[in-house]
Amino acid sequence: MLVAQNQLDGLLKKLRQECKTIVTTNGCFDILHVGHVRYLEKAKSFGDVLIVALNSDKSVKSIKGEGRPINNENDRAEVLSALRSVDYVVLFDEDSPINLLLKIKPDVHTKGADYTIETLPEAKGIMENGGRIEFITFVEGKSTTSIIEKMRKS
Repeated sequence: MLVAQNQLDGLLKKLRQECKTIVTTNGCFDILHVGHVRYLEKAKSFGDVLIVALNSDKSVKSIKGEGRPINNENDRAEVLSALRSVDYVVLFDEDSPINLLLKIKPDVHTKGADYTIETLPEAKGIMENGGRIEFITFVEGKSTTSIIEKMRKS
């Protein structure tokens, strides 16, 4: 379910009253593939509720360049929301989810294993708020970039 940032306080209060373990992850999720699905299932396994911080179209364009995203933010949010592992999707406009994650204060934040504690900008703030970081190994050979490259070659 897509949740506006201004609705987060009420949702988070309810989840904490229910003693739910809140897990977050973030990304562009432009062309959903099996690597994303497995990653999100693993992320959800660390808690009760998975909140995906989704880069807005503006943010994706800033990070990935012209021609991206392929799918607009509403379509990406709807597809993510349809996955059984994803409970909530929240859009953010910045290049980094740091401010949103500091607001959410997750119990667990997940990120791809291509990051480390030292290279993950949001790690310090999450850990200072009592959260922990879990790194998830990617599915070999599965990425949005490789899908786009394959399409361009055909």
